[in-house]
Formats: sequence, C-alpha cells, structure tokens
Amino acid sequence: QLQLVESGGGLVQPGGSLRLSCAVSGFSLQYRAIGWFRQAPGKEREGVSCISSSGGTTNYADSVKGRFTITKDKAKNMVYLQMRFLKPEDSGVYYCAAITACLTTVQTLSADYWGQGTQVTISS
Repeated sequence: QLQLVESGGGLVQPGGSLRLSCAVSGFSLQYRAIGWFRQAPGKEREGVSCISSSGGTTNYADSVKGRFTITKDKAKNMVYLQMRFLKPEDSGVYYCAAITACLTTVQTLSADYWGQGTQVTISS
C-alpha cells in the first residue's frame, strides 16, 4: 500500500525556518518523483517544488526559489522541504505527493498519491 506521511509543520514567525518531512512507504523513491504542494485558505492547491526519481532534477515555484530546498534520502525513503525566510503568504497546508514527473513548470505537476498534509502558519 502506497503511503505518504508529512510532518514538521507548525507556527513560525516571518523570517523563520521550517523543515517538512515526507515519509514514503509502499514504493521506493528510486522509482518515483515526489512533489510538494500547498493550499492556502480560499485558494487552489499549488505546486511548490519537486524532485526527480534520481534526485538529479529539482524545480521550484518562482515564489519560493532561493528560499526552499527539496532533498531526498533514498536509504530512508524520505523527502524533505527546507523552508527559509518564511513569509506570511507561505502559510497553508503542505502536501507531499508521488508525481508522474518533476516538471520545470511545477504548477502543472500531476500527482496520483497524496499525503494527508501538514499545517504551516507564518505569523507574528
């Protein structure tokens, strides 16, 4: 059974950092690309970042470039999203998902398995 479980969300002040984790089971990261998405209240879910199955390709939404870093640990079957210099507009529920391909245009990522999400709130 394919399963993705996010953790690491919380309340952080603007300018702070958080690291989200995505624990994957039921399949190997060696064979699947993974994406991070987020959804703010009243807004559509949007692609934030992705990493290819090999780990050699990473892509980011323009709004997070230079602030977020996606990595994977194949041995642990984990994917991480390091978020720095956080802004209030980064707030939302963050989801990791198994995606069909890590595209340059992360807004068009296609996912077939989703985690349950973790809440990130950036507020003073």
